[in-house]
Amino acid sequence: MKRAIVMGASSGIGQQVARLLKEQGWTVGVAARRTDLLTDYEYAAQIDVNDKEAGQQLLALVDRVGGMDLYFHSSGIGKQNRELHEDIELRTVETNGLGFTRMVGTAYRYMAEHGGGHIAVISSIAGTKGLGPAPSYSATKAFQNTYIQSLEQLANARKLNIRFTDIRPGFVDTDLLKGDDKYPMLLDKDKVARDIVESIQKKRHVRVIDWRWRILTGMWHRVPCFIWRRLRL
Repeated sequence: MKRAIVMGASSGIGQQVARLLKEQGWTVGVAARRTDLLTDYEYAAQIDVNDKEAGQQLLALVDRVGGMDLYFHSSGIGKQNRELHEDIELRTVETNGLGFTRMVGTAYRYMAEHGGGHIAVISSIAGTKGLGPAPSYSATKAFQNTYIQSLEQLANARKLNIRFTDIRPGFVDTDLLKGDDKYPMLLDKDKVARDIVESIQKKRHVRVIDWRWRILTGMWHRVPCFIWRRLRL
């Protein structure tokens, strides 16, 4: 039996990935702050990753499902913040930093104690370089990239059978990006979800979606810092 927990399954990419896993025969437990959109699943829980009890709530859901072979983390927020409003910055750091660490850490410890598993997370191409229009979002995505890489090294050192997949999409056409801001090369969430499930099945370590963003982020890496810091994005 393949058992998956999808955190952030009420909308967007998480919703699509949960649906695909269910169609492929996985037993799927879903969680989100809103549960009104999770009625198609036998195992659902209301979990806010910023709640200090969220880790225990995740373990309670895992117990109901009967185990966890895959933990998929799709819970995150992001917003352009050129005026650097404090509430936006702090809320982003709390969710994408502290909330992310709380939930991924809980999944890691569970798998370490139960014979292994697979942890897959959605980070972003925004972690490639510091992006001025979204400082805290860019910084927290870089944190997520490094955190997953660190856990992978730690698991290997401890000889734990835990695999990791860091999914880094470009801009995806979801409610997260609704508003007045314009985003280039928007990706279809259904295609992104299919790519994610395939990447999990192939046990990829890092997956940048799609080919256009792989080229672009490859170029970003090569831009010298003295030029990058002067770009107007």
